[in-house]
Amino acid sequence: MKMTPGHKTSRARQGSAWVRVPLVLAAAATAVSLAGCGSSKPGYCTDRTNLENSVKGLTSSGVSGLKSQLKQIQSDATTLVDSAKSDFPSETSAITSSVNALKSSVTALSSSPSAAQVATATRDAASVVSSVKSFVDASNSKCS
Repeated sequence: MKMTPGHKTSRARQGSAWVRVPLVLAAAATAVSLAGCGSSKPGYCTDRTNLENSVKGLTSSGVSGLKSQLKQIQSDATTLVDSAKSDFPSETSAITSSVNALKSSVTALSSSPSAAQVATATRDAASVVSSVKSFVDASNSKCS
């Protein structure tokens, strides 16, 4: 049987098609494995844990300890809000507001604060704890 040049070309094309099959299968396997990555926890879950740990440090003694801890809380709160605000706009807004209020009251503290200043800072710290707890409760289904 005599082959025409057209047959050689089609056999060559068939051969190259078989070379592509493993490449397509490898690409499909990669896509499936990457789809499994989507089931992992959102990035804000780690941010949430970091903020929770910072808030636990609010028991630091003295005004300087409180001011130092506030800086960490502000940093962790900003990170969490940036990563979660689209999924939890109300809760992240509450965190931002409460942290800003705590910052104001702590900034106003003198080295020997009055009872009223301490009461304000304590109330604002409780508000931060409450807003973080609300976020934790709201995000539990995604972070557990």
